[in-house]
Amino acid sequence: MTGEFGTLPKPAKGVADFTVAVPDDDVDELKQLLKLSKIAGPTYENTQEDRRYGVTQAWLTKARDHWLNEFDWRACEAHINSFPNFKAAIEHDGETLSVHFLALFSKKSDAVPVVSIHGWPGSILEYVPQLGLISREYTPETLPYHIIIPSLPGYGFSSGPPVSKDYDVATATRILNQLMINLGFSTGYVATGGDIGSGVARIMAVRHDECKAIQINFCPIRNPPEHYPRESLTEFEKSCVERGETFLQTGAAYAMEQGTRPSTLGLALNSSPLALLAWVGEKFLAWSDEDPSLNTILQDVSLYWFTQTISRSFYPYRQRFEGKLSGSGAENPELFVKKPFGYQLFPMELMPAPKAWAATTGNLTWFRQHGSGGHFAALEKPAETKRDLEDFLKQLAEEKVQFGS
Repeated sequence: MTGEFGTLPKPAKGVADFTVAVPDDDVDELKQLLKLSKIAGPTYENTQEDRRYGVTQAWLTKARDHWLNEFDWRACEAHINSFPNFKAAIEHDGETLSVHFLALFSKKSDAVPVVSIHGWPGSILEYVPQLGLISREYTPETLPYHIIIPSLPGYGFSSGPPVSKDYDVATATRILNQLMINLGFSTGYVATGGDIGSGVARIMAVRHDECKAIQINFCPIRNPPEHYPRESLTEFEKSCVERGETFLQTGAAYAMEQGTRPSTLGLALNSSPLALLAWVGEKFLAWSDEDPSLNTILQDVSLYWFTQTISRSFYPYRQRFEGKLSGSGAENPELFVKKPFGYQLFPMELMPAPKAWAATTGNLTWFRQHGSGGHFAALEKPAETKRDLEDFLKQLAEEKVQFGS
């Protein structure tokens, strides 16, 4: 059935079908490296079951054994390939980048194009559960929207960034906007995202006319906006702000390391799958409302390992620490979204912004507060985020936001 969703609505130059196929030698090498990798002995810090100092020795041991003896990359690969996969050649600044994306294309003439953008340490895998729900509910003849899930430039099966140039999120945004134009959606699309994807969506709305609206689930605000002090918040909202403050105090050191020493960290993590598992696995455990399954974590870590992209994934953090991108619209007026803006508040997000605070960053026309869910919203809550998207699109239709020519 999903194969029927693979027909592009218009001919697109430079777009070709793609199949994920990791060489057997790479799979064998991973297992050999896991067998040879040592795990440090017990310490006070790595035996704390509350994980306040990071992943435990026991968890890493269990995860390594599962990765080596039970995890099936080929099953993950087959699941990715069960959806239409493509690669698009995008010309930019004298260079050609290859952008990988998953997609479900509708045959409806009024289908709304949607691009959903992952973050770090996420990947296209964040949206695969949502794609499964969509493909089971609709046919190409009934799907009311096109949905495109790209790998950010430098991530996954996408190429880049070029080693000869200082690459940034704004450039990645231009690449993805061009992808949507090349697919035939120059008359308008909606962007959604979380983590880095929320920043990309915001920049799309601010700087690219083709993006008509955005829906995001990450809107970090460090300081109370003027006229919206902490005292005006509900108890739930105060707990959200406190969670953000705790994250900045005890959980944000990774971002400083990735932003200030990306070369050293990238080289270190790329030298050992076990090191990569510890670094990325910690984030999935700490940032999710409920612990993801080992399979879920290992799928993502395996994708980073097989594509050798962890060292290429840090440029958004370096850019922030070099002062090239800051704020979310409240702290940086240049990123204020004047177009329709939807915001999903998940209570276990890293820095869940209260509604009134988020409204200071753009033209907030749609809002939904969820009772559970964390940083990887599309992965943790695929049914809920699918409903949010569809409700947002319905509201845009009621407001007569135009996407056609």
